[in-house]
Amino acid sequence: MPETSERLSRDRCQWRVKDKLFVWERPLRRGEVETLGDRAPDGPIVGARVEHLGAKEALLADDPQVFFTTPHFDGYPAILARLERISVEDLDELVTEAWLARAPKRLVEAYLKEMD
Repeated sequence: MPETSERLSRDRCQWRVKDKLFVWERPLRRGEVETLGDRAPDGPIVGARVEHLGAKEALLADDPQVFFTTPHFDGYPAILARLERISVEDLDELVTEAWLARAPKRLVEAYLKEMD
């Protein structure tokens, strides 16, 4: 994705566009595992920004085997995804949509024009 950088934070990868976080590795915290109980995934997880809370709710409803959230993200436009269950195509779409939600308007416009 244009003008994207990767950095490590607490030994976890983060991807940013113009220093705005849009996708990140996100292990569950102890309290989240306790809250989720048997529903807590044990594999790798990625967090991603979404355009708005409606988009988050749509993803949660569309595929709860892949997408989930925790109370930490209540009221926040971000989603968690189980990497072992998401298809490459859906992951590509998730990353692209996250980038579009965070990139500056001029960069988004140039990217979309290039994709036409």
